[in-house]
Amino acid sequence: MTLQEKEEIIKKEFQLLNSWEDKYEYLIDLGKELIKKSDSFRTKDKLIYGCQSNVWLEAKLKNSHIFFDADSDAILPRGMAALMIRVYSGLSPFDIIYSNANFIYEIGFQTFLSPIRANGIALLLKKIKYYALAFNTKVTVGLNGKI
Repeated sequence: MTLQEKEEIIKKEFQLLNSWEDKYEYLIDLGKELIKKSDSFRTKDKLIYGCQSNVWLEAKLKNSHIFFDADSDAILPRGMAALMIRVYSGLSPFDIIYSNANFIYEIGFQTFLSPIRANGIALLLKKIKYYALAFNTKVTVGLNGKI
């Protein structure tokens, strides 16, 4: 599934939710789908710094596509991480690097999330793009033999 298709599905799901309470509840439900990780997953190298709650993000490259996993010690950030994983997992580094993430604004996160939580989603996106940049180099080296 392409990034645009994933974004459209997410936008349609959020359009069905009428109130900010419903949107919060939906994010919480998404967070419940993430399996709580052990302490061995929750390492400093995976921690997203600057978030109000602790959020850990891991990325693995398989067949030139990135797959993410995450955890948080708070339920709403877990949901936000689950949403971002749903959108970006399985994409190529190139697709992630050049994504504009407009779906975040189209959903209305900036209106129903507190500024601190909205900052958290921006930091999560930044880390996702950081992984994509790093893996893009690895894919480029693997395909061409040199950068």
